[in-house]
Amino acid sequence: MAMNGRKSALVVLLCFNWVIGIVVARGIEDYWSKRANLIHAEKKIAFGGDISLTKNEMLTNRTLMSAKLKEIQEGFSDPNKFFPRANFLTVKNKIEKSKVFQIIKKMPKGALLHAHDLGTVSHEFVLRNLTYRSDLYVCQSEGGLKLMFFKTPGKNCHWELLSELRNTPAKEIQINKRILEEMTMMTDNPAKAYPDGDAAWAKFQSLFSFLFPFITYKPVFEDYFNQLLQEIYDDKVLYLELRTVLPDIFDLSGRVYKSLEVMQILNSLSQKFVAEHPDFLGIKIIYAPMRHLNQNELKKHIENAELIKESFPEFLAGFDLVGHEEKGGTLREFAEQLQVLGQKMPFFFHAGETDWYGLSTDENLIDAVLLNAKRIGHGYALLKHPKVMEIVLEEKIAIEVNPISNQVLNLVDDLRNHPASILFAENYPVVVSSDDPGLWGAKALSYDFYEAFMGLMSGSSDLRALKKLAINSLLYSTMSDKEQSKAIQIFQKQWEDFLLDVAEMENKEFRLSNNSVD
Repeated sequence: MAMNGRKSALVVLLCFNWVIGIVVARGIEDYWSKRANLIHAEKKIAFGGDISLTKNEMLTNRTLMSAKLKEIQEGFSDPNKFFPRANFLTVKNKIEKSKVFQIIKKMPKGALLHAHDLGTVSHEFVLRNLTYRSDLYVCQSEGGLKLMFFKTPGKNCHWELLSELRNTPAKEIQINKRILEEMTMMTDNPAKAYPDGDAAWAKFQSLFSFLFPFITYKPVFEDYFNQLLQEIYDDKVLYLELRTVLPDIFDLSGRVYKSLEVMQILNSLSQKFVAEHPDFLGIKIIYAPMRHLNQNELKKHIENAELIKESFPEFLAGFDLVGHEEKGGTLREFAEQLQVLGQKMPFFFHAGETDWYGLSTDENLIDAVLLNAKRIGHGYALLKHPKVMEIVLEEKIAIEVNPISNQVLNLVDDLRNHPASILFAENYPVVVSSDDPGLWGAKALSYDFYEAFMGLMSGSSDLRALKKLAINSLLYSTMSDKEQSKAIQIFQKQWEDFLLDVAEMENKEFRLSNNSVD
């Protein structure tokens, strides 16, 4: 009896352990299943998760993600090799050698929706082309350099022909180095040169003060604008919305061209470029005076904007106020005047370009949505305003994210910490733009696309996210339905060509690899 009892007990114990084993196994299986489902759910709601890839896109995506994961793994092993964590000014040349960057350069990017007139063209063109024109004079002083075109220079400064100061190779190198320092933020040590946001902004604003006097010479202004169109076209951008205050420009006869005339010049140049490049859809202007003004000054700008809208109803896209938000000029101060203007044209306000919380600066976001802004420039502080985030999502107000600008101007050091990562994770209406790329050694849009793709988005974000960035830029533009329809057609053709380009790039690399082995 005792033996039978022990056998029974043993059987019961074995059965119990077997049942426990099944429960544990099922629990483990359930855990991994839940984990996989959670990851899948996050990917589905993330930026680009609602896009399906064709067979050819899958092949391109394989190439893209192989390169992306390789860079990420190298950066994970050695953080110094992960470019978005370092200031762009120190890694630009390294980014250009990235395979991911090379793929992005080939990719059609849709529209550039956040760019400023005198900060967009590459510094190489400004230095090597514009500053080598005849009749350009330079004044050197302890306060720095001034450049200006004259028929006959004035006596308010010791003006010398710049061409004569370049009469030897050594002098040419020396003066070009000084010009480059005056017109860009480029430096080998950004932490030392720009220790805080105020220092960065002071330098940034000084660049416009240097560029403005000589780029507003009419022949130079026109060539600068044509070069802008050529550079973004070469970077696979098919449409531009340009922020500008329409500065007075001049010629050497003494004639000054005011805003309506400048608008006509830009319109004519745009139409000419489109005629020569049928797969480019042109530009529209966002009238954008500086925000540091009083009520009377704003009133004059509003009257000017209304006059421009009457004269160029299709060419003028809307209105913005630009400049350093932290130094004043809040939307709240001007809300009453802006409400009236908002009935006549759309708003695209710079708002929340700050790391402060609960101050008048980040509260510009509140006024931007209350004033029915169609897009918000930067929106860096958006995550600190959950109710505004709800409105942005409900009203489909696109956030114009400018990664490199935010880094160079000291809002964020490591782009992995940029708040737009949350916007990408939750599939907010986002577009990526370049702000003032020429002022920090970038060009057009590819550099910012790279930084967003590698630094702001998930490591698993792929070709679908890049495609959505491009499509968003068209959908959130101010193009008419007819213009958007044409834009999508052009984009689709460019996209198919891009897929073939990447395939050819892979085939070329494969052939070179095989030849090197042989």
